[in-house]
Amino acid sequence: MKQIAFFFYKAVAIHLPKSTFFVIGPFGKFLRNFCARKMFAKCGDHINIEKGARFGRGENIVIGNYSGIGINAAIPDNTIIGNYVMMGPDCIIYHANHDFSDVNTPMCFQGHEPQRQTIIGNDVWIGGRVIITPGKKIGDGVIIAAGSVVTKDLEDYGIYGGNPAKLIRKRK
Repeated sequence: MKQIAFFFYKAVAIHLPKSTFFVIGPFGKFLRNFCARKMFAKCGDHINIEKGARFGRGENIVIGNYSGIGINAAIPDNTIIGNYVMMGPDCIIYHANHDFSDVNTPMCFQGHEPQRQTIIGNDVWIGGRVIITPGKKIGDGVIIAAGSVVTKDLEDYGIYGGNPAKLIRKRK
């Protein structure tokens, strides 16, 4: 069933209009959510997978209650998204980097580092076009400004922005 849902998602559901689009949008949202429930390891209640959102086969992806994946976002397998997470459009989460440790071998022949898990806490707001590098932990209550590049773990209730993302201030 996972393979059928994956195929249907890639062939049809990913292309349907965004969830707020007039009459067809809610239908597209329903179909994308239906496919996600079949593909993902765990899906919470009232999730929202937007148009163009891409992910691997959905293996080991967990998405919590009232959370969403933004328009054209790229989410790798082995990602955990907590409850009440808002994600803007065009966000990218990476799961591995190229290996570059041997200076005598061209980097393109060194392969990749092992894939790492990204964990996004509860009540997180990720702005548009945010990039999260492999294996990061985003704490609870975090806000990440649009266009930021997350290169380290982010502490709870911080507001982060920039490239690389730095703490701007604490929410509490």
